[in-house]
Amino acid sequence: MKILYAIQGTGNGHISRAREIIPLLQKYGELDILVSGTQADVKLSQPVKYQLHGFSFIFGKKGGVDHFKTWLSMNLFRFRKDMMQLNLKDYNLIVNDFEPVSAWACKLQGVDCVSLSHQAAFKSKKVPRPRTIDWGKVILSHYAPTKYHIGFHFDRYDDFIYTPVIRSEIRALESKNLGHYTVYLPAVDDKRLVKLLTQIPNVNWQVFSKHSKDSYQEKNVFVEPVNNEKFNKSLATCEGLFTGGGFEGPAEALYLGKKLLVAPMRFQFEQQCNAFALKKFGLPVIWGSTKNWLPIVKDWVAKPQEHTFNFPDETAKIIDDMVKKYARV
Repeated sequence: MKILYAIQGTGNGHISRAREIIPLLQKYGELDILVSGTQADVKLSQPVKYQLHGFSFIFGKKGGVDHFKTWLSMNLFRFRKDMMQLNLKDYNLIVNDFEPVSAWACKLQGVDCVSLSHQAAFKSKKVPRPRTIDWGKVILSHYAPTKYHIGFHFDRYDDFIYTPVIRSEIRALESKNLGHYTVYLPAVDDKRLVKLLTQIPNVNWQVFSKHSKDSYQEKNVFVEPVNNEKFNKSLATCEGLFTGGGFEGPAEALYLGKKLLVAPMRFQFEQQCNAFALKKFGLPVIWGSTKNWLPIVKDWVAKPQEHTFNFPDETAKIIDDMVKKYARV
């Protein structure tokens, strides 16, 4: 059996989940990997057959997407060329994690494709989302269209939605509380974070920044570049995680029993939906309209988190069911 696994390379969540799923897919046949996008800090250990430009949004430094740099990075001519040159007819199964080039190539060639992603969960009307009119809804629906859907979310909102894929390396960690707080906000400049967090002097903050190439410390705030191993260690031993409105990072923190505070990126519909879902569980959120973050962060540090989450390890069964149901023999 020939399998293609197409992965979105923007952000770290897709690649992190792929590292868990790739060995499972390899058990069923010959696996080719396709990655498009340019903004992931986490890398795959397996060889990538197709490395494409695709579409990526560029993280800004003020809590949102850098629209100008994102626009500059787009190359519609290259996207069309990659889509037209991608021959998918020989694959028995094509699995898509919100990757647009292969999704549109499948549509063009009349080949069935199954989405295995957090974004696939939004095909269900039962998934919590704010009542706003946003172009993000349209983008989420048409960015990487597929025929079949298997989704992941913080809760099983529908029969095709499962709880998050938690990486084996996270499940293997010993979770304990050494008192510090871990921070990962890729769309916020570390200088802004230092200015905020030094105003809460009784807390040690460990900030992982996409915008700093060097490690440094200012008062009670330690800043260093993003590093997967160091971040996992910090997360396993922290009291809480202050992060964006992504999916995998918050899910891993909740799995480890950590307090969670999220600040979803402005104008990023998926992150707004994730934050809205967490808010319904009683977790705190800093929305884009919030001018002064300090009172919310102080309150979060001072109060315990009451809601607990259970994310069972069912990834192998999900993959097995998917292969049996959707693979062309």
